[in-house]
Amino acid sequence: MNRKNAPPPAVRLPGLSYGLLGLPLAFVALPLYVHLPNVYASRYGVSLATLGGVLLLARLFDAVTDPWLGRLGDRLFARSPRHVLSAAVLAALALVAGMALLFFPPWSNPGDPSGLLALLMFSCLAFSLLAITHQSWGARLGGDEAQQARIVAWREGSGLVGVVLASVLPSFLGWGEWVGVFALALAAGLWAWSRSCPPATLETPRPYLLRQDLLHPWRHTPFRRLMAVFLLSGMASAVPATLVLFFIQDRLQTPALEPLFLATYFVAAALSMPLWTRAVGRWGLARSWLAGMLLSVTVFAWAATLSTGDIVGFIAVCALSGLALGADLSLPGAMLAGLIAQRGDRGLREGAYFGWWNLASKLNLALAAGLALPMLELLGYRPGSPSPEGLWALTLAYAVLPCLLKLMAAGVLYTAFVRRLSPAPSSFSEAP
Repeated sequence: MNRKNAPPPAVRLPGLSYGLLGLPLAFVALPLYVHLPNVYASRYGVSLATLGGVLLLARLFDAVTDPWLGRLGDRLFARSPRHVLSAAVLAALALVAGMALLFFPPWSNPGDPSGLLALLMFSCLAFSLLAITHQSWGARLGGDEAQQARIVAWREGSGLVGVVLASVLPSFLGWGEWVGVFALALAAGLWAWSRSCPPATLETPRPYLLRQDLLHPWRHTPFRRLMAVFLLSGMASAVPATLVLFFIQDRLQTPALEPLFLATYFVAAALSMPLWTRAVGRWGLARSWLAGMLLSVTVFAWAATLSTGDIVGFIAVCALSGLALGADLSLPGAMLAGLIAQRGDRGLREGAYFGWWNLASKLNLALAAGLALPMLELLGYRPGSPSPEGLWALTLAYAVLPCLLKLMAAGVLYTAFVRRLSPAPSSFSEAP
């Protein structure tokens, strides 16, 4: 072959060195949103109504600040990668301090909701700044669709390992020891991140006005379409995640097997990451994500047919839905990175895009709970003592509603991206 006409060598992009930080970030999310309410209710006697109000305010604050944190991240990248990493270290120290103070409040009245709310907001700010700058760094690494999918898969796969550890370790460690383990994992993730990328892959952006920074992503039609798909698909995943324990306890009546079911789900998702990365090389990002959505619809349609004591069937549901989850975790972020590059914003405004992206992720969880739980109550479901009508409502919300949402997401994805593809597997080449 003529050397002059030979294709350029493939760029080798970082995997574990970049993605390892996903482990401590996921490791801290579960205690922050799941264990903390139980600790304050049982240890400090805070009412559930008060805890619900505090958590709602904290999550709303967390969501609306993400675009602003994205803009801050772009300003840090504008100076140098070193400034990004320095800010990440400061955010990590703040997050460790915030978690220590949340589980060991220093004031005389630990049940004071104002103190809890302030600490939650402080911790959420630190967490979100770390997550957004880390995601933006990954998008700035460049690469083709398969390489971007590999980058995101390492980050999200490490996050799944963090979720599994976070679900197990609190049972064996005290919260003081847990904070120590978290601090060590965070330090390891930051060190690995600092070694993941040569500065030459990062560019210096031009300055923009505040309004231009925040609203710029929404002027890009493919971004609006991708956000619609992401919201619909995310709600379809968040609804069963919100209801799975109710389904196990009241529909299957096998509460003792909750750890087995959850472990099967997360382990299957982690193991599926290399499979989806290989699928991207063959089909492209949009087609691969569509395949994951259709698999999810098939699995949850089957879940709707399960009855009391159907253990083997639900293990299969957990394994196959975990496989579909791998697509939801690894492919959308890679598609967003491709859209940023297509728009000409790589190295310029990744933070602005990922700020809105993280806001959408958090809205998914809030919308799922706000949609599914009131519907269940309206249809007569009562946890612990369900009637036949209540069990049918639970099955409808857990399995049928996610299918409808996922099919809507698949329809938008097909119309906006898959149908527009050229024969080559690129999700962006013909998207206007």
